[in-house]
Amino acid sequence: MAPDPTPARPSRQRPRRPARSDRARMLLSCPDRPGIVAAVSQFLFAHGANIIRSDQHTTDPAGGTFFMRVEFDLEGFAARRETLSQAFSPVAAHLEMDWRLSGSEPVRRVAIFASREGHCLLELLWRWQAGELPCHITMVVANHDELRPVAEAWGVPFHLIPVRAGAKHEAEKAQLQLLGGGQTDLIVLARYMQILSPEFVTRYHGRIINIHHSFLPAFVGPQPYHQAFERGVKIIGATAHYVTAELDGGPIIEQDVQRVTHRDNPDDMRRGGRQIERAVLARAVRWHLEDRILLHGGRTVVFD
Repeated sequence: MAPDPTPARPSRQRPRRPARSDRARMLLSCPDRPGIVAAVSQFLFAHGANIIRSDQHTTDPAGGTFFMRVEFDLEGFAARRETLSQAFSPVAAHLEMDWRLSGSEPVRRVAIFASREGHCLLELLWRWQAGELPCHITMVVANHDELRPVAEAWGVPFHLIPVRAGAKHEAEKAQLQLLGGGQTDLIVLARYMQILSPEFVTRYHGRIINIHHSFLPAFVGPQPYHQAFERGVKIIGATAHYVTAELDGGPIIEQDVQRVTHRDNPDDMRRGGRQIERAVLARAVRWHLEDRILLHGGRTVVFD
C-alpha cells in the first residue's frame, strides 16, 4: 500500500465564508400521509421562497415515517427566520412534524478533539481552509501535545488537557469550560482515543461525530486492524458515526471500504485505513454542517 501523502503547507488565509446568506434549509420528519410535500411547497411559495432542491424518503409508504429536506433561497432569511418559524408552526402541528429551519448564518462553531495521530485533523483543517466545510473551527483540544504545531500552523488555538487515570471527570470539566456551553455547535473526534462520559455525550446529543477505524459493528475497540488481520478479512473500512453512551454504537453516518489481501499485515492495513478514515470523517462533518442528516432512532437518513 502507498504511504500517506505529505499534506501541503497550510495557507494563513482565513477560510471562505458561505457565499449565499439567503440560502436556507428546512428538515422535517413526520408520520407519512398524502399532502406533505404540497403543504411545505405551498408554504414556501406563499412566503416568497425559491426552492432549489427537495429530497424525500419514507420508511414505509403504508404508515411509515416521512423525511424531507428542502433547500431554498429567500431574500432576508436571517432577519425573517423567526417570523417564518412562527408562521410554519400551525402547518407543522397539523402534520405532527419534528422540524427545524437553518441558514448559512451564523457560521457554526466546531471544536476538534484529537490525540496523537494527525491525519484526520489535517484533512479537516485543509478542507476548512479550502472552503469545503461551512464552519469556523474554534479550537483543537488534545490529551497529548504532539499535534500542537499542526493546529498552530493553521492559526487554530490548541488546548492541551491530559486525561489521567481516575481523573476523567476533571478533564471533561476543563473541556466543557473551553467549549463554553452553547458556544460550540459540533464536536468532532478526529481519532481522539478517549471514551466520553454519558453526561458529556448527553449534553451534546446529536452533535458529536466520531471516526472509528473499522467497519462497524465489526471489530470495535482500540485495535480493529489486529482483529481484522486475525480473521483474515479481505475488506477493511472506516465508520463515521454520532457518539452515544454505547461504545462505538451510535447512529452511522458514513462508511467506506478498501480491499486487502493475505499479504497485508496490520501495519499495512492501518496505513490504508488512514486514507479511508480521513475521507469518511470529512464527508460526515460536511453533511452534518449542510443539514443533510436526520436521526431516526438508532439510524440516520442522509440526503446526498
